[in-house]
Amino acid sequence: MTSYDYFILGHGIAGATLAYELRRRGRSVLVFDAQRPDSASNVAAGLMNPVTGQRFSLVWKAAELLPAAAAFYRELEQHFGQQFFFEKPILKLFSTVAEQNSVMARSADNPWEDFVEEITAEPPSAEGVRMDFGGVRIRHGGHVAVRELLAALSAEGQQQGWLRAETFDWEQLVVDATEVTYAGEVRASHFICCEGATAARNPYFNWLPIRPNPGEVLDVQCNGLTETMVLNKGAYVVPLGNGSFRVGATYRWPPFKEGITEEARAELVQRLRQITDLPFVVTDQRAGVRPAVQDRKPLLGMHPAMPNVSIFNGLGSKGIMVAPLLAAHFANVLENTEKELWPEVNILRYSALYIAARSSVGISL
Repeated sequence: MTSYDYFILGHGIAGATLAYELRRRGRSVLVFDAQRPDSASNVAAGLMNPVTGQRFSLVWKAAELLPAAAAFYRELEQHFGQQFFFEKPILKLFSTVAEQNSVMARSADNPWEDFVEEITAEPPSAEGVRMDFGGVRIRHGGHVAVRELLAALSAEGQQQGWLRAETFDWEQLVVDATEVTYAGEVRASHFICCEGATAARNPYFNWLPIRPNPGEVLDVQCNGLTETMVLNKGAYVVPLGNGSFRVGATYRWPPFKEGITEEARAELVQRLRQITDLPFVVTDQRAGVRPAVQDRKPLLGMHPAMPNVSIFNGLGSKGIMVAPLLAAHFANVLENTEKELWPEVNILRYSALYIAARSSVGISL
């Protein structure tokens, strides 16, 4: 039986960043991942946007998240000799005069710190972009080539033996007070669940409010549209190079259809037409399922009755931006260099749900 410090389930952006963080601290790690091409991380455009939502609000801990993420992805670029992080301004386009007036009125209080570079009611020049009501330029954003990044890490992991492209069998996991074992061949001091939306079926954490949230994206060819920035107006438009763009994303709640849908395609095509008058051709369509959480904050922490079983999940649509800082924070807690998890992400905020569900099947005390 082979022993490890950490046994991790899942190698989406959550599991990948945490595994890398622990490994660079000298810890032995084994990752199991089913290598699903339709995972949320493999479908995502990797957008890093510090100012989001209908309220145009600054993201929680944005001043810490963005520099940590940029440093993390640049380190991986040096490690692999391949570019993954593309720092570009984000142009948020106003949809109405009312939205324009609301944002400009709030700008006097500077609620966005130095992340907002310019707000204008006049339609500035941007090649191929419809700017009927002006917009906002956002600094320090950009996007990450997530699929390529995960593929590079996965290939390295399989070559070096710390990642197994296998489907995990919960019935083979044995947890006791001092260690976890799997299939009679793996022993670890700690087991960490990073399996994304399928965590809703996790027998140790199925009491947490994780809701599968499917989303779809399109890849389009649109020659002439600006590639110097990310565009955002009801949908994001991320430049991929050579006139190719990723457009997304839709949001759906259960019940939902598996895979891609004509409904999502039509919705995204319509949104793109509100951003550009240029002709475009859809070249690809993908669907994935995000691990959404009730309060839109990630889920980090140890199982209330089994401290050697923990979860690092629920990163949601901002996963690319939040994963590096949260992975470092969680690793600090696991390694006892920080005493407590931040309350905003600690699963203890849902302890009442655990108490209510502790007698349910699959949750033992």
